[in-house]
Amino acid sequence: MKSGAIVIHESVKDPYAELWFAEPAGFTALPLDALLPEPGTAAAEGLRAAVAPLLESAGSEIVRQEFIAQVASGQQMLAALREFGTVHCSVGLHRDDIGGRPRPLLSLFSITWRDTAAAPRAATAARAVTAAVGHSRIEYVDLPSGPATLSETTADPTPGSGLPPLPLLQVHAHLPHPDCKRMAVFTLSTVVPARRGEYRAILRQVVETVRFADPLAAQA
Repeated sequence: MKSGAIVIHESVKDPYAELWFAEPAGFTALPLDALLPEPGTAAAEGLRAAVAPLLESAGSEIVRQEFIAQVASGQQMLAALREFGTVHCSVGLHRDDIGGRPRPLLSLFSITWRDTAAAPRAATAARAVTAAVGHSRIEYVDLPSGPATLSETTADPTPGSGLPPLPLLQVHAHLPHPDCKRMAVFTLSTVVPARRGEYRAILRQVVETVRFADPLAAQA
């Protein structure tokens, strides 16, 4: 992955932001608010207007219904993530150039807030992975934002779920907040566990940039 120019997103000036981070190249953020609008709002009308040309270009009613079903399925997945505390989600697309023919590599990056019992941040970071089942390759690190843990989990799809029979690798980073009452969980998911080293490096690159205070204000 080639390094490119740093682009400052407008969200960096959001007065309600609770953390700041840099997303690496190859990821496209999913606008959760735009994709999950409240019925009857301007955002809902905007989504309908954006989808209308795609529906009109469909070759048949069957194709239109299949497209609507896929959109609804995607919305259900995003709604479940947001209900779980997810505040950011993006899709990663990279090219695998190692061995054989190049192929696209897809991944899903998310940030989720979790409430925690009041405790020192280092203890919270350690308990986040030791108290849960299935975490491996655990690494305790000191980031610019404070103590954190990196770990990995692997799961197979549930039979009958309709998902491809591929193992799901998730690389996690648990970063306790300075208020010692919650933590941000960064997760990078992929069905290509053979590239775990590369994906772990990507997530490590992201969490190294995390700040819990406005970095622009600190420079002022």
